[in-house]
Amino acid sequence: MGERKVTVAAEVGLHARPAATFVQRAKLAPMDITVAKTHGGGPVNGKSILAIMALDVRQGESVVISAEGEGADEVLDELAKIASTP
Repeated sequence: MGERKVTVAAEVGLHARPAATFVQRAKLAPMDITVAKTHGGGPVNGKSILAIMALDVRQGESVVISAEGEGADEVLDELAKIASTP
């Protein structure tokens, strides 16, 4: 299973527009994608806007994005870039 640890840079955290952009990209992937805070809580569905918003990830917090399957590395790189963009 591939994964990326990312520090969220957006001022609003992984909420609103950054969350929507993240989920839109995740939904294009053929594999399951999960997101978890590095400090507490289990992984949630990375294709669910409600699940991502419920994580309550704030600016400066880190998350682990995971995916498995063909093309996972490319998808993970793109999702990590979205999450780490200010």
